[in-house]
Amino acid sequence: MAGVWTVADAAGVLRVPTSADHKYSRGVLGVRTGSDRYPGAAVLGVEAAWRTGLGMVRYLGPARATDLVLAARPETVVAAGRVQAWLIGSGTSAADRSDADASALRDVLAGDVPVVVDAGALDLVPGARASVIVTPHDREHVVLRQVLGLPEPGGDRVAAAAETARALGGVVVLKGAVTVVVDADGWSTIVDAGTPWLATAGTGDVLGGAVGAVIAASADRTFPLAAAAATAVWLHARAASVAAHSLGPRGGPITALDVAGLLPVAVAEALAAQG
Repeated sequence: MAGVWTVADAAGVLRVPTSADHKYSRGVLGVRTGSDRYPGAAVLGVEAAWRTGLGMVRYLGPARATDLVLAARPETVVAAGRVQAWLIGSGTSAADRSDADASALRDVLAGDVPVVVDAGALDLVPGARASVIVTPHDREHVVLRQVLGLPEPGGDRVAAAAETARALGGVVVLKGAVTVVVDADGWSTIVDAGTPWLATAGTGDVLGGAVGAVIAASADRTFPLAAAAATAVWLHARAASVAAHSLGPRGGPITALDVAGLLPVAVAEALAAQG
């Protein structure tokens, strides 16, 4: 059975910036998310990336989503340039994707930096040259396995995610009340969501931004991508728990932006565990 990722594990992945750091050394995340139908996904992912802690976010997306991103986070750069990781697919649909969009996403997946792949870009993952970290929920996982020629997953979510990871040659973050993180070599861990109040629209987009940020900020370090992904999942779960339980002992309703807004608290808690 996979072990549980803890605050101590997360502490081993995160680092405190030093006086020698600059915006590039702290990590740059490229983001291609959102659509005319779902522009909010871009805002949520970008917000989460900034709140998780990195040096720069580059957003490249539709005009309406770009305007909303800049209105929410004016420090976001909306021009192409060097990145240490990508986040793609959140708030998009393969059915609505233009040829130009498909070409741009395939170029990202053919690149040299890790790519976090969510939602509407999951169908493009097979055959990717880049290191990939896919973030499906259970229904998306079924569809992804169909694309890979794998059978319906059984009741063992860890085993099913591990099989998918081997077929992809990448990392699978299988979202749920208990999120499973596995890589192609068989490394695995689980993260409890901490609160059922997290089950609400947009929180997956926030998770994508957090995963992308931790991976981009860790680009010059040597621990596995799966450990970075698991750390982002822990931060996401902890932020949700803090948000919900700030409303009372039984928790209370939270939104995706509430979770994103408390990611800095989760990061600070993990950093404090470094001793």
